[in-house]
Amino acid sequence: MTRPTFPMHVGVAEARQSLAALLPDPGTEPVPLAGARGRTLAADLAARVSHPSATESALDGIAAREADTIGASSDTPTRLRVMGESRAGLPFAGTVGPGECVRIYTGAPLPPGADAICPVEQLAEDGPDHVLLRRPALSADVRPEGGDFRAGEVVLRAGTLLTPPRVALAAALGHAEVPVRRRLRVALLSTGDEVREPGEALLPGQVYDSNRYGLTALLEECGCEVLNLGHAPDSPDALAGSLAAAGGADLLLTSGGVSMGRYDFMRDLLLGRGEVAFWKIRMRPGGPALLGRWEGLPVFGLPGNPVSSLVVFGVIVRPVLTGQPLRTLRLRAGTAFGGLPDKTAFWRGVVSGGEVRDYGQQGSGVLRSLGEADVLVVIPEGPGVRVGEEVEVVWV
Repeated sequence: MTRPTFPMHVGVAEARQSLAALLPDPGTEPVPLAGARGRTLAADLAARVSHPSATESALDGIAAREADTIGASSDTPTRLRVMGESRAGLPFAGTVGPGECVRIYTGAPLPPGADAICPVEQLAEDGPDHVLLRRPALSADVRPEGGDFRAGEVVLRAGTLLTPPRVALAAALGHAEVPVRRRLRVALLSTGDEVREPGEALLPGQVYDSNRYGLTALLEECGCEVLNLGHAPDSPDALAGSLAAAGGADLLLTSGGVSMGRYDFMRDLLLGRGEVAFWKIRMRPGGPALLGRWEGLPVFGLPGNPVSSLVVFGVIVRPVLTGQPLRTLRLRAGTAFGGLPDKTAFWRGVVSGGEVRDYGQQGSGVLRSLGEADVLVVIPEGPGVRVGEEVEVVWV
């Protein structure tokens, strides 16, 4: 047998690096802030204003001089004269002097002379122009100007995924539009004679095309533009025709046809007429994955088993498409997790009470497990993890 001239059984990190090396630089584009959710920043964002823009109150209550209220209590309240009010957009125009205060509302500027806040719950009215404080006014309830961020400060870094809170933050920084990575255009093709469209009648041995729908959702979640090539049967000519239809894409993602079987024609096409960057990854589930090129187009062949397909996408493909590392956490193992001598295992796990437990069914055809599990438990090559030991988990 001829020895392959490309890497086989590559590690997880190497697989990611190889895929990243084949993809084109996505470039950048400006987008309105309203359409920025889920996109990746292409440049640092600096604040155009300070926040808060002035020293302000964190509470509804009165603004006073802290020194005037020391010792105030329910038994011996402090009496202050009310000089006016300060509210957001309409600050008090004067200065607070000794024995004086101003009614103030959350987010309103603190008037000159005042340095502390007493909440409205601790106040009692004493005639039309005075209040009684049942506790001291505290400087801790004052928000200093620029306490969140200052004008000119870089707050969001290039490479940041714009989640809804970060979109809100970008707006607070003063940006109406933001520079983001261009959306990658990904062609998606599912393969296999046994695959049918959901809703059709199934013959024995046939399955519904869960991979295409799951992968489409994942690609859209990654912010990609999806070119849906549908389904191709196990035929070299049909597959070659589908590959030709992927022109203009940055990446072709396929599912099925890349393992060791007689009818794994996607593998045969790339091995025989394309270029191969690697074949097989040292991971379970998802080992028989294939990366290469077809007439210059990067092609990532995912396994046909639904769990394997979605796990490989989550662990290998998603971080490359988004430019974001996997979200990881270390938890206590509530059950033992077996290891593999030559592969990294990604077992499905359930999180409860600060620990992660084995989901139980780990077969690559048990798609229900991905719908019910909370995380993937990462078990490096080796003996595994015992109960009570720390283990890394990832969300994909």
